[in-house]
Amino acid sequence: MKTIGLIGGLTWYSSLDYYRLLNELANKKLGGSHSAKLLLHSVDFGEIAVLTKNQDWTALADIMCSAAQGLQLAGADCIMIGANTMHHIAGKVQASIKVPLIHIADAVAAEIKKKGFNRVALLGTKYTMQLDFYKTKLAAAGIGVIIPPADAIEFINDAIYNEFGKGIFLPERKNEFLQLIQGLINAGAQGVILGCTEIPILIKQEDCPVPLFDTAFIHAAAATAFAHG
Repeated sequence: MKTIGLIGGLTWYSSLDYYRLLNELANKKLGGSHSAKLLLHSVDFGEIAVLTKNQDWTALADIMCSAAQGLQLAGADCIMIGANTMHHIAGKVQASIKVPLIHIADAVAAEIKKKGFNRVALLGTKYTMQLDFYKTKLAAAGIGVIIPPADAIEFINDAIYNEFGKGIFLPERKNEFLQLIQGLINAGAQGVILGCTEIPILIKQEDCPVPLFDTAFIHAAAATAFAHG
């Protein structure tokens, strides 16, 4: 059994889900009373949120690289960054360590390919939706991406940082997200990537008529496959 190193606190609400998922998946794989061997480095999301808003990717990379290096030194056999947006600097993190970084977009692309889909919607922070780091990974797998219009992007981003990141999940926000998702389905999306690890706390598969790709679950499953494969 290999040890998973998780950079969490991005936010701690989704980190709770990561911890639960990694242990549930390890137990499903190994049975009995087994759980995941896991190291956690939890960052201060307040600091991360400000740097992200300022798009100070150099400072963010320094924080993520330092966390990854510490986890490696403590015995981690792989590294996970427990957030979609921070994968914008995943290449720098991987270059700073000797163990594999389990890239969330690689894992998501593999799951979409299993479905045989070639056109999906992507929801997340405005950085995840508008920057190329996610779309490039999907395009390499032959998957096209639909994102919401500009006003909806700002709405989603605001909800993530000002509500979800603070543990606020309102019924009316769920309804608004579902309306946005329906518009993306009407535009040709065969499925929807929940490309912020807090969105699956709000939106569940039973809420939606097309497959949802829960990035926290998919990421955790990929790490579990590495650790217990």
